[in-house]
Amino acid sequence: MNNLSILPQIVLNDTISGGLDEAQELTLSYWDLAFKGGWVMIPILLLSVIAVYIFVERFFVIRKAAGEDLHFMNRIKDFIHDGKIESALTLCESVDNPVARMIEKGIQRIGRPLNDVNAAIENVGKLEIYKLERGLPTLATVAGAAPMIGFLGTVIGMIRAFYDMSTAGSNIDVSTLSNGIYTALVTTVAGLIVGIIAFFAYNILVARVEKVVNKMEAKSTEFMDLLNEPVS
Repeated sequence: MNNLSILPQIVLNDTISGGLDEAQELTLSYWDLAFKGGWVMIPILLLSVIAVYIFVERFFVIRKAAGEDLHFMNRIKDFIHDGKIESALTLCESVDNPVARMIEKGIQRIGRPLNDVNAAIENVGKLEIYKLERGLPTLATVAGAAPMIGFLGTVIGMIRAFYDMSTAGSNIDVSTLSNGIYTALVTTVAGLIVGIIAFFAYNILVARVEKVVNKMEAKSTEFMDLLNEPVS
């Protein structure tokens, strides 16, 4: 009777240990699959690191540029109406965002023709947009290049599979073709994953930059309207 009571426990322990072994083998198989991709996985990995770095770095830069002091333009208007140009310039210098730098350049040009003031603001705006978009072309390149490199791995894998078939003669089995097929499929999946993530990251950043650009245009127009107001 005692021996019979021990049997379920033995079966349970065997089941648990077997499940753990299977889980460990499954975990290892993912690493094995990654290595099966061969040297093509190295540039794909590098592209993934570049994409993550650019997205994180640009995301925080653009978010900082999008920050806005709701009372900034009102204070600028008050200073200009009161003739306190130096105070307006000091306020612009204390605010670190593209709008403040554009308005600062416009204030420095007060007294000149309005077309000159507007041109100066636009030039600063173009420089600020260029700074915000820095790195985005590289991110777009990653989005297009990663899948192409993955497809290159696919071609290399298929060539390897056919070569293994030709050298195996009549002794062809699944293991003979597995290395080439692994390379073909793993690199394709890895390239597509990196490319898709980079594509979405690029479009997210572009959308955020466009919001900042619209804000810059609105504030520059508001400043020019301020200069066009008749003197009371």
